[in-house]
Order: sequence, then structure tokens, then C-alpha cells
Amino acid sequence: QVQLVESGGGLVQPGGSLRLSCAASERSIFSITVLKWYRQAPGMQREWVATVSNTGSTDYADSVKGRFTISRDGAKNTVYLQMNVLKSEDTAVYYCNTPLREAYGNWGQGTQVTVSS
Repeated sequence: QVQLVESGGGLVQPGGSLRLSCAASERSIFSITVLKWYRQAPGMQREWVATVSNTGSTDYADSVKGRFTISRDGAKNTVYLQMNVLKSEDTAVYYCNTPLREAYGNWGQGTQVTVSS
């Protein structure tokens, strides 16, 4: 299966921005699969954040719509999540994944995003 490695998290003040990256190990898979970002806050269940299809169409959870942007770069085998106007409730570990990996229960280590003053 394709391996995914998330990066780009950190500590940011409310109202700030971060860009998360998720690098895939296999271009052949990356180019044809749907890619998604999820997040899991402490004590909460993992929740879906955004999806980008292999054709570039996107979808977002209501909680992030208008603030987050998902995109993919086929040349770099990377999917991004640009996060603007961050709020304290965006604090979570963020994960990227594909439907196939999810079906097998495979998740990466994620990247921590902390929004705090």
C-alpha cells in the first residue's frame, strides 16, 4: 500500500495560518486516488475535514469551509491543507489518508496543530 507522511503542524496563534503537507510514496497510486484530511482532537473521535478527488474537485466539512483549502500536486506526490483564520477548536492531530488505507485501518502518525495564544 502507498505510504503517507504528514508534516507542517505546529503552534500558531488564533487567526493565524498553517500549511500541512502529506507526501505519498507511490506516484501511480497518488494520481488516481481520492485523498482526504482528517483530524482528531484530544478525547474526541477522528473527524473528516476535507477531500480532493483525482480530478481536483474538493469538499469540506462545514466547520472549516471558507477557511481551509485542500489541494494536490501530482508532480510532488503531495496533498496540502492550507489552513487560515485558525481557531482554538482547530487544535488536533491532522491525518491524511486514502479510502483503501482507511478500509484496512491504516493511519499515519499525523501532525499536531495547536492553536493557542
